[in-house]
Amino acid sequence: FCLMAVPGKAAAFRLPPLPTVGDIIKLFRLKAQKQLSQNFLLDLRLTDKIVKQAGNLKNAHVCEVGPGPGGITRSILSAGVEQLLLIEKDARFIPGLQMLSEAAPGKVQIVHGDILTYKMEKAFPKQLKKNWEDDPPDIHIIGNLPFSVSTPLIIKWLENVSKKDGPFTYGRTQMTLTFQKEVAERLTANPGGKQRSRLSIMSQHLCTVENCFVIPGQAFVPKPEVDVAVVHFTPLVQPKIQQPFKLVEKVVRSVFQFRRKYCFRGLETLFPEDGRLKRTEQLMMTADVDPTLRPVQLSMSQFRNLCNTYRKMCDEDPTLFEYNYREELKQKKRRNLPKS
Repeated sequence: FCLMAVPGKAAAFRLPPLPTVGDIIKLFRLKAQKQLSQNFLLDLRLTDKIVKQAGNLKNAHVCEVGPGPGGITRSILSAGVEQLLLIEKDARFIPGLQMLSEAAPGKVQIVHGDILTYKMEKAFPKQLKKNWEDDPPDIHIIGNLPFSVSTPLIIKWLENVSKKDGPFTYGRTQMTLTFQKEVAERLTANPGGKQRSRLSIMSQHLCTVENCFVIPGQAFVPKPEVDVAVVHFTPLVQPKIQQPFKLVEKVVRSVFQFRRKYCFRGLETLFPEDGRLKRTEQLMMTADVDPTLRPVQLSMSQFRNLCNTYRKMCDEDPTLFEYNYREELKQKKRRNLPKS
């Protein structure tokens, strides 16, 4: 590890000469596992481009999710970070990451664990904490996520944003993550767009979401059948829908349950069969939402009105939020089965 002094400028961090990412894959006989939806990105120009989307990382604290053979890891270290936390579930990658850690003494912490269960609220020094209303803290989450984990993980983190816990106990921590191109389009879709979905509302009501750029599938090894997009998230100071995460998710999920039908049809599933029609009409009238709009046509303010009205209805009838439409259907089917 060497610090190259530049006249008139702060010394810049440079990794010493290392085997290429491709060489590390060969050296440790690493093979992308299809069942884990792993795809390696070997082109360091592209990994640099991903890291650049995170903003200025000089002296920042970064958590990289699923570093794999360490391509993005090298680009993060080259950006001059203060500390880098690597969370890797697959033990096969740990020796290659340790090689990188030794090349940047004191900068890298490697955790062999699952990001879905790892306690991020203790991952960074307490002094980095900022108030929610302040600028984002000098903490970043970066990751080339396996396709199988990307959607459940972003939903988990959005719930953390809503509750200001997990990685967001430090303030409005920013995230720069990869998704299948189609998932990225859903995350950023506007009202009326064909990709408008539950993910669009859940992400955009809590964060500024930016679809940065697309990486063609052939840049990865092995080549996935789809292209990949880099998405940047910055939590909003005020969510656009000021209701609990689970309530918003329930309303939004119900609306998009029948995405090709009128939104009235999905909203009906919020209510038990007894009195369903009357209560759905009451919800839509109070929220001032046209029942003949399709789910993709609803604006954020219309979703806000629906969530606020549904909350009042739940306050009046505490059993309502626990009602589960699918469970009612299952019980109905059981009752209709012929008795043996």
